[in-house]
Amino acid sequence: MSRDHTAVWDSCLQIIRRNVNVQSFKTWFEPIRPVRLANEALTIQVPNKFFYEWLEEHYVHLLKRTIRQELGDTGRLEYQILMGKLNAQRNAMAPRVKKNAPNLEPGEVSGSQIKNPFVIPGIKKLKIESQLNPNYLFENYIEGDCNRLARSAGQAIAKNPGGTAFNPLVIFGDVGLGKTHLAQGIGNEVLKRFDDKTVLYVSSEKFTNQIIQSIKNNAVNDFVNFYQLVDVLIVDDIQFLENKQKTQEIFFHIFNQLHQNGKQIILTSDRPPKDMNGMEERLISRFKWGLSADIQAPDLETRMAILESKMSDEGVELPSDVVEFICYNIKNSIRELEGVLISLVAQSALNRREIDISLTKDVIKNFVTQINKEITVEFIQNLVAEHFSVPVDKLKGQTRKRSIVIARQLSMFLAKKLTDKSLKAIGANFGGRDHSTVIYSCKAVQDLLDTDLVFKDTVSELEKKIQLSLSDR
Repeated sequence: MSRDHTAVWDSCLQIIRRNVNVQSFKTWFEPIRPVRLANEALTIQVPNKFFYEWLEEHYVHLLKRTIRQELGDTGRLEYQILMGKLNAQRNAMAPRVKKNAPNLEPGEVSGSQIKNPFVIPGIKKLKIESQLNPNYLFENYIEGDCNRLARSAGQAIAKNPGGTAFNPLVIFGDVGLGKTHLAQGIGNEVLKRFDDKTVLYVSSEKFTNQIIQSIKNNAVNDFVNFYQLVDVLIVDDIQFLENKQKTQEIFFHIFNQLHQNGKQIILTSDRPPKDMNGMEERLISRFKWGLSADIQAPDLETRMAILESKMSDEGVELPSDVVEFICYNIKNSIRELEGVLISLVAQSALNRREIDISLTKDVIKNFVTQINKEITVEFIQNLVAEHFSVPVDKLKGQTRKRSIVIARQLSMFLAKKLTDKSLKAIGANFGGRDHSTVIYSCKAVQDLLDTDLVFKDTVSELEKKIQLSLSDR
């Protein structure tokens, strides 16, 4: 019994649906239309050359396997490419017909005309599911004072993409602070909330490479038309478009079309728009249309919450003192926090060592050099004096005022505990006091630790400050 092209393609879709996720199926297969079935070749129509090349790059094996299952070992697939609406309108307004061109429906391009379809270098590395990392979610993005504005704006966008005042949203901050996580988290939340929305994430480097290839293959219109189909466009590290005039020009037109059509644009950068040198003023002005939200280095509590969240994701438990030690010494990069955690678990498993402070120090040495810096008596004196709001020279003098005496004794206690200095050397740093005075001071502090919980908390806080401040030196 003979089958028509529609029935064959419907059967193919049933197979494909079982092998890709819902969003990929909706994005890359639902727009396809079967055209004809002849000589064991099924011809399908795709929106543009960019779409065609994407299928060939990412789904060629699945398509071949599916066609052979439906049509036999000699079955094959052919493409017919439908130009974007904008091109079709332009062609209708200014038709250009070659003498020996085949008879085609308006807006169609024969598959036989595509001798060298443009290939985008690096496209294989992109994820198919809108190129979003499924692990980058709002749920595992810890909120703190450092990112509250950007995260709140992202949540508003996810509920109403393109319909808020935050369009575009420019998220900027130093490397490793979670800009990409937040931007992709917005995209993943949009996909979860809206079945009909198309989200596309692309790095500026890949975007530039795509433009280079489209120019080389005379396919810029197809490239632009493809991007205009996106509902939420996320471009990472937009600052890398600096001094690339042609790329900026094409991105400018894509930006305008998306924005005018109520589509959402999300950009990340290592600096605010006003500091982007080598970027066209017309682009800078458009970046300022929406909201520019910075992400700063997280504070200690936020770092600990982030690390504990990552521990939960990995199913790892660390002693509380190890968690604190890591967060005291890793403060400027969330990526480094994750790197320390992974390295720590690996070192523990490979070397069969218990995860303790000693092993943690060995691991952190690969991430920061400050961990090996010496804690000096002078450093402790300055920190304690600052905490108690007393002059440093008073700690070395003869003043018997109680607040200064406590600060002096505590400085000696911490110096004995945290440095390798002798009692005599410690006393010498406090106005030439002898070792017996240091011993007495340490005993007085220990007595307070055993009886005064508030004082104990103060000492604990100071020890943490010493470790944390040391990592900044």
